[in-house]
Amino acid sequence: MYVVGFLMTLAASGLYGFVLPLVEMGYKKTKQVLSYSLVLEYQLVMSFSTAAFCIVGMFINNDFKVIPREAKEFGLGESKYYMVLISSAIVWQCFFVGAMGVIFCASSLSSGIIIAVMLPVTEVLAVIFFREKFQVEKGVSLVLSLWGFVSYFYKEIMDAKKRRNQDQNQHPPHSEMEMNNHSLP
Repeated sequence: MYVVGFLMTLAASGLYGFVLPLVEMGYKKTKQVLSYSLVLEYQLVMSFSTAAFCIVGMFINNDFKVIPREAKEFGLGESKYYMVLISSAIVWQCFFVGAMGVIFCASSLSSGIIIAVMLPVTEVLAVIFFREKFQVEKGVSLVLSLWGFVSYFYKEIMDAKKRRNQDQNQHPPHSEMEMNNHSLP
């Protein structure tokens, strides 16, 4: 079961890596003028499709019978269980609308960067506000998130420096006066 869970987690990560670029490609291939209302419509269709897919799976697996039992066993009470369930769904929808909005305004890469930045922030805030234990798994996840974030920006800085050097090599100053002007601060 551990190996199957690990492989399914890897597959889910790989598939999620395609979601944002595919959404951006869908935006670019649309025949309509892209507006924010069309982005919201796009999100609405995606949400209903995924909800229908999940509901069918839950019916097949008889998961709806488990929800009342989980609610009764929830440590904070049955009503708070349903409150957490509903508020979690609302927060996730806001997250996805925001991610789609960033793709609409910028790109899927920008949306991915914002999501990657929010991962360590979420972990730290959970430790501070919810008094969660900062276990080894959270530490490794935090280090890997920060490492990926820093690596991305380091590569961007190095590429910009390389382009700047190539531009200077392709267009050297023509006269001694221009060379002196380039050396001034």
